[in-house]
Amino acid sequence: MSVSALGPARAAEVFRRTGVTPCLATVLVGADPASVTYVKMKRNRCAKAGIRFRHVELPAETTTGELVAAITAITALSVDPGVHGILLQHPVGPHIDERAAFEAIAPAKDVDGVTMASFAAMGFGLPGFVSCTPGGIMRLLDAYDVGLSGKRAVVVGRSAILGKPAGLLLLGRDATVTYCHSRTTDLSSVVREADVLVAAVGRPNFIKGQDIKPGAVVIDAGYNAGTTGDVDFASAAERASLITPVPGGVGPMTIAVLLAQTVEAAERLLDV
Repeated sequence: MSVSALGPARAAEVFRRTGVTPCLATVLVGADPASVTYVKMKRNRCAKAGIRFRHVELPAETTTGELVAAITAITALSVDPGVHGILLQHPVGPHIDERAAFEAIAPAKDVDGVTMASFAAMGFGLPGFVSCTPGGIMRLLDAYDVGLSGKRAVVVGRSAILGKPAGLLLLGRDATVTYCHSRTTDLSSVVREADVLVAAVGRPNFIKGQDIKPGAVVIDAGYNAGTTGDVDFASAAERASLITPVPGGVGPMTIAVLLAQTVEAAERLLDV
């Protein structure tokens, strides 16, 4: 599914009806090369989707309080009604309380789906914004007509913005979900039972093809040094019916969902 299917037509319609262009604001702390690259990718995709892009750069020594204040300044509608979505590029550095920074984002502008309000909405199946990578995974599964009801889904990873919400979204589709992680006892035996496997543990080639159930659908959401995923692609591809590559699989869908949710946020805030 392409960005063009998710963004430009709706963004143009918002402008036609309100005279306002949907706007995404990103916040970057420091100059980590990978994070800088990700922000540039988002800027380029926003331009193609007809979404205005605003970027806030903060020095690496920024404190938690300073970051929260910066986010709060662009969160409040009374301060900047022209910003409809906010994304804090993470990670932000070990000296910053990332959760406190996330919670400074107003739920109505949390288009990256990182706040506790968004997590609760995903868990209860209520209206809100999903975490972008899990949301992209669900769109991929839908695009390839992967049935989930009654299927055994295994999520390897438990981060608050990837593993945990991915499991919640799969559960919401009536899959039977098992969470695993790097410390799971006899992980291989659990992975072998998966009809749908989501790898999000952050360890290169952590899951081997010999542990993939024949015919399973494998979603590799890992991204490690050297553009390597969490799944050993070559060996897993011999057994999986569908498998995502790294790069080029989940990553583009993550940005696509971010843009789609930015437009949706604008629609809600502008009452379109």
